[in-house]
Amino acid sequence: MKARGAVLFEPGKPLEICELDVAPPRAGEALVKMAAAGVCHTDLHVMQGKFAAPLPAVLGHEGSGVVAEVGPGVTSLRPGDRVVPLWRLSCGKCEFCRRGKPALCPEGTRMRNTGRLPDGTSRLSYRGREVMHYAGVSTFCEYSVIPEAALLKLEVDVPLDRAALLGCAVVTGVGAVTHAARVQPGDSVAVFGAGGVGLNVIQGAASAGAATLVAVDLRDDKLDLARQFGATHAVNAYNESTVETIRSLTGGRGVDHAFDAVGSPSTARQAFDVLARGGKLIVLGISNEPVSLPLAPMVFEERQVLGSFYGSGRPREDIPALAAMYRAGKLNLDRLLTHRYPLGRINEAYAALERGEVARGVVVFD
Repeated sequence: MKARGAVLFEPGKPLEICELDVAPPRAGEALVKMAAAGVCHTDLHVMQGKFAAPLPAVLGHEGSGVVAEVGPGVTSLRPGDRVVPLWRLSCGKCEFCRRGKPALCPEGTRMRNTGRLPDGTSRLSYRGREVMHYAGVSTFCEYSVIPEAALLKLEVDVPLDRAALLGCAVVTGVGAVTHAARVQPGDSVAVFGAGGVGLNVIQGAASAGAATLVAVDLRDDKLDLARQFGATHAVNAYNESTVETIRSLTGGRGVDHAFDAVGSPSTARQAFDVLARGGKLIVLGISNEPVSLPLAPMVFEERQVLGSFYGSGRPREDIPALAAMYRAGKLNLDRLLTHRYPLGRINEAYAALERGEVARGVVVFD
């Protein structure tokens, strides 16, 4: 079949909207008609060449859709099912899956690194040339063939444009609070970056009962939004001395948990410097740049530095729980989704993301 998709042919170039050939699903796979796909910094890093990926590829990893067709042997899905792609497939059998760390499964890593599905081939092509599946899901395509093991059936009625956000921004941010930091009622928290992931850290920490919750960003409009998601204080890092301000807000003590949702050497260092004794720095933003941190506070004050990937939990369990929270009015997805774009304007969507103008945007498909 033919389907339009956003293809990255080489780093530093815009995404190209191409009419692709999409082969039918094979054993253990499903064809998904995409409804919405999230506009995320992870794809932007690949577009900019900061992170390598096999190219050409249809990008996109956050999304939602409806199953159109299933291949042989598929038992958990049928046409018409509403689904969220899981962009880090897990085998369910390796040591990481057994330990409750499915995002670290080597099978998901292999798919990310090769751009091919588990059988070592692609279902996408353009003018006879093989096109890769980004993260095994390629949500920036009208139709995408995805392994059954990388699809989560939605049992809770959530609008599909909001459901798309559950698959990355929401599970990553809220999961980091719940599984990595384990924020407790009364704790103090600082969140660096009030974009899509950072806002979910904020609402996750607020839901966990954080007493002091400081949002840090360079834009006042993002900080206003952070307050709506539960921040008790807002610090504009462009205008204020961030470390001194946060320590002043906590009576000089520092915070129990600091989250770096930006992923830069400067934000990581500031987040580390605002920690209280025994505090945790949770890094969610990604970068290949080195970070310089002093060892003495790690020893004498037992400050900890942790990475958090895909929410540090079990997406197959966490995403349904988050969907139920949304339906119960305990999770704000409606305000999180600030922009919708047709596929043909996807490069505009990424330009707006790079300028910091959106909380979370999605590409919507007809």
